[in-house]
Amino acid sequence: METSQIDWWKKVYFHGLGEFFFLNSITTDKSSFVNIECATTDTLEKGKFDLDSNKVLIPIGGGKDSVVTLELLKEPFESTPLILNPRQASIETILAAGYEKENFVEIKRTIHPTLLELNDLGFLNGHTPFSALLAFICVFAAALSGSKQIALSNESSANEPTDQISGVNHQYSKSIEFERDFREYVAKYISEDIKYFSFLRPLSEYTIARLFATFPNHFNSFKSCNVGSKSDSWCGNCAKCLFTYIILSPFVERDILIEIFGKDLYDDQLLLQHFNELIGQTEVKPFECVGTIDEVNMAVNMALNMTKKPLPFLLNYYTSLSLDISPDDTSFIYLDEDNHCIENQFLEILKIALNDR
Repeated sequence: METSQIDWWKKVYFHGLGEFFFLNSITTDKSSFVNIECATTDTLEKGKFDLDSNKVLIPIGGGKDSVVTLELLKEPFESTPLILNPRQASIETILAAGYEKENFVEIKRTIHPTLLELNDLGFLNGHTPFSALLAFICVFAAALSGSKQIALSNESSANEPTDQISGVNHQYSKSIEFERDFREYVAKYISEDIKYFSFLRPLSEYTIARLFATFPNHFNSFKSCNVGSKSDSWCGNCAKCLFTYIILSPFVERDILIEIFGKDLYDDQLLLQHFNELIGQTEVKPFECVGTIDEVNMAVNMALNMTKKPLPFLLNYYTSLSLDISPDDTSFIYLDEDNHCIENQFLEILKIALNDR
């Protein structure tokens, strides 16, 4: 293994464990926090695979983002959903998109028993760069299935740090920085032919929500709540639930949102702390996959203009803050044609979708 390859892995683990270090008050640096030793310095030959450029592998998590990718790419290409440890929401996503139940790549992942034993002994536990793991799994699956393209659903909003001061980002392995590093790694050490990219990278969560709202056939099945993932439900009490509710509120009618989430999250006083974190009234955003502070404020502002009085609790609270609620930067409303790794044929699909909806 080359020195540059070791440095690559150190960077992934260091930034991917940034939240773990932050929450456990661990101070370290990229070069010394872990030591990687290799039995040989030999470099293996890159793989040669029979790949079809029209075949696209699409990882499905069951949330709104992968719904948009799957719906927009199912017609122009021979698209195949990939599901890691299938749960009800991910299965229902592919069914709602018109796929057969057996027409997807299924991969199962288990936790090593030793890790569970260490948890029981009180060792530190926390967030790991799951999307980096998923990236390697996708490359393996692409090689086996003959898929030249791997279309992720990571958006531009994932680039914003969770903590502005330290730069720690809960979504590091969903960021454009990781995406570019990973593409270079695959091309250098695995295959120059497999193309890994985030199809939704030119879009913000705000714009993705706008597109998702045009697929009402997914409203009753999509789920993004980590707390309720095992029961296939929205817990209605976490920052992820609140963010999803907020970002959809300008585009989906309030009655429908209440039906989806089981209550009006704007009217839940217990969500005030999460609300303040999402609108930028605290130093740190929620350690969840959520949008930027600017686009959350834009969505709240739009919801305010659409909601009749008396206002629900959180919207009424928002008006009491007397904020300048105009975002400093409204570029997230539009498609970013520069900061992505998408080939033109995929970029054109996004442009058409935005113009048609």
